[in-house]
Amino acid sequence: MSAVYGPIRQIAAALAWILGIGLSAAIVALSRPDFGLAELVEAHLEESGVRHPVTAVLLNYRGYDTLLEIAVLLLAVLGILAFRPPGPASIPDAAPDSSPVLAALSRLIVPLIVLAAGYLLWAGAHRPGGAFQAGAVLAGGGVLLRLTGTIPSFESPNAWLRVSLVVGLGVFLAVAALPLFEGSRLLEYRTAEAAMVILVVESALTVSIAAILATAFIGAAPPRIRCMSPSRPAHSAEGERAGQS
Repeated sequence: MSAVYGPIRQIAAALAWILGIGLSAAIVALSRPDFGLAELVEAHLEESGVRHPVTAVLLNYRGYDTLLEIAVLLLAVLGILAFRPPGPASIPDAAPDSSPVLAALSRLIVPLIVLAAGYLLWAGAHRPGGAFQAGAVLAGGGVLLRLTGTIPSFESPNAWLRVSLVVGLGVFLAVAALPLFEGSRLLEYRTAEAAMVILVVESALTVSIAAILATAFIGAAPPRIRCMSPSRPAHSAEGERAGQS
């Protein structure tokens, strides 16, 4: 059998080399346009509604990519929640860190995190920033609150969390479809309204991205049973349950 596999592997390796060389030659032979994407974006930047070229590309010129990205993130967190074991695990959950220093720092840091996320969201129109950066910063605040025990684990997302997860994709789809009712194309914003439309979309995306990333961390494992307080021995709790029965 090994005598047969030897020639097959050699033929497969030769074909792989030929394919790689052919693709490389095709890429090198491609004619380059006289202008690049950067020049094209700069030429039409005022029509996009924002002053930063990256934001213009992500939410105007190539809005399809961003729409699919938030859909993929939503599907990923839904997969995390769908495939985790149901019900509380048999392993006790570690008690949240009750250090007064960590609690005090979290109370100071989380408002700053919210402020930084708001700045990144607002600044995305004219400088580096935007919904994905702001959402990631907010999600970091959520992870910090979970580690300090402020945010508990959950068996299933509540109504507010479910709305937060889907609001970004829902608003983006609604905004993308509105031009169709006016005879325009999908994701073709009016120039006069583009700035406000992009701000609304980015605000909704910030909420969803933060909720998705934080839920991916919190919901990756099922809620575990709480550890029993050290001041309350296990045999006393068992005795109380036996007396009640």
